[in-house]
Amino acid sequence: MADHRIRLIVGLGNPGPKYDQTRHNAGFWFVDQLARRFGGQFRAESKFSGEVCKLRIADEEVWLLKPTTFMNRSGLAVRQLSAFYKIPLEEILVAHDELDLDPGVVRLKRGGGHGGHNGLRDISSHLGKDFLRLRIGIGHPGHKDQVVDFVLSRASRAEQQSIEEAIDEAVGAAEDIVAGQSQKVMNQLHSR
Repeated sequence: MADHRIRLIVGLGNPGPKYDQTRHNAGFWFVDQLARRFGGQFRAESKFSGEVCKLRIADEEVWLLKPTTFMNRSGLAVRQLSAFYKIPLEEILVAHDELDLDPGVVRLKRGGGHGGHNGLRDISSHLGKDFLRLRIGIGHPGHKDQVVDFVLSRASRAEQQSIEEAIDEAVGAAEDIVAGQSQKVMNQLHSR
């Protein structure tokens, strides 16, 4: 059974060079990689509170969005762009860093809670939670009191390489995801 096609892919992260290489920006890394793979260019778009890029993936027109509002206000940018282009929640994919998965692991799922992730929390409060999520594993520091420092710091070289390999794998599945084959992609990603 085909799932919904995807027309908007949101990468979560924090803007600016200070955060560029931090684990919390794994969602930005994913959409940057998509833009490179499919020949797109991001441009700042103030009416969408972010940087946007239009691509053709799997013969579909797809918007990429990197909110520049900081993580805990990501929902505003997603709401602005999705309302403007009349993209329903079911046709949105949000790529984000995931503490509960090890570096090198990437998972796809629809709906669910925010798991303490401020970007997901804000998007859910603006739009609801029935969107597709690409969960990019960054590992966990071991204690909840260390989470903020952990997500806002750089991964070790080995972990960074694992994260980038997982992102490459997800980018390789982008055409199937956009075409509404999310169940097929889940089976592929979850079998490794």
